[in-house]
Amino acid sequence: MEAVLSAGIVLAGIVVALLATSIKIVQEYERGVIFRLGRCVGAKGPGVFFIIPILDKITKVNLQIIAAPVASQAVITKDNVTTTVDAVAFFQVVDPAASVVRIRDWYTSSQLVAQTSLRSIVGRHDLDQLLSERDRIDAELQIALDTQTEPWGVKVHRVEIRDVSLPEQIQRAMARQAEAERERRAKIIAAEGELQASQKLGQAADVIANSPGALQLRQLQTMVEISAEKNSTIIFPIPVELLEAFQTISKMGPVRSDSKGA
Repeated sequence: MEAVLSAGIVLAGIVVALLATSIKIVQEYERGVIFRLGRCVGAKGPGVFFIIPILDKITKVNLQIIAAPVASQAVITKDNVTTTVDAVAFFQVVDPAASVVRIRDWYTSSQLVAQTSLRSIVGRHDLDQLLSERDRIDAELQIALDTQTEPWGVKVHRVEIRDVSLPEQIQRAMARQAEAERERRAKIIAAEGELQASQKLGQAADVIANSPGALQLRQLQTMVEISAEKNSTIIFPIPVELLEAFQTISKMGPVRSDSKGA
């Protein structure tokens, strides 16, 4: 009787152990890829499900988006400028079975592919394009990388270039270029101001020429503005006609008046 009881206890323990090993729990953000006798039978989850002990093997795959840094790459741009570029890529497994069956380590492989794509895409562009058209280059990187990782069941949501390091001589050259550009704009603005001022002065001269009294009023207004500053000496222009009249009188000499006796 005791032997039967002991056998029953042992059998119950084996059954409980088998049930414990057959029950699997997968989180909401995970899937369980099941291999039965070495063959992939699909992915299950999330939640609780059962597998066949000994015959089945389960591999859990995370479906969350992963931000993977892309190591810095020394790249020669299209215009032969050596620069160092690093980026970040956002990966997500969309086909758990493919990410396990078709690739050994999809995360490491995706990073290596991202490094190669980064060097290839950046090398097709000039330095100015790399600095000013970063959004377009990011889109090209995303398309190129997604095309290569799609057979692995991995989706590339976004690729962003984080930093572009330039040699010091290139930085100094760019600083001189920016300074020259600012000086050019300043000269253009000053020239446009001179042009507008000359046009307005020409219009004012035409008004004064057509109205001689306007010149006199302008002279009086200038004298009032100068006198407000309490200057001891005031210099104001004299019309050329008046100077010519003074010169003519001075050449004629003093006017003599002859007196006749009655």
